[in-house]
Amino acid sequence: MKKEKDVKSIILDVLDSIRPFLNADGGDIEFIKYEDDYLYIKLLGACVGCTFIDYTIEDNIYESIKEVLPECKGVINLEI
Repeated sequence: MKKEKDVKSIILDVLDSIRPFLNADGGDIEFIKYEDDYLYIKLLGACVGCTFIDYTIEDNIYESIKEVLPECKGVINLEI
């Protein structure tokens, strides 16, 4: 089992690798928490309300996280 700090570092590294692609379209991503094998994020900027948001979450963010953290069950975007 990975330590919580290690898991957060792994997740932040993945999000940092995705961030330039989101920034290029005027968006961004914020890590909220990793709890019960779910990653909670907040998409910002142009990502909010984008028609491709589900694709971005499922096919880009979730798939990238699963490669390094196979126990992750999903990514939840918090719209707060």
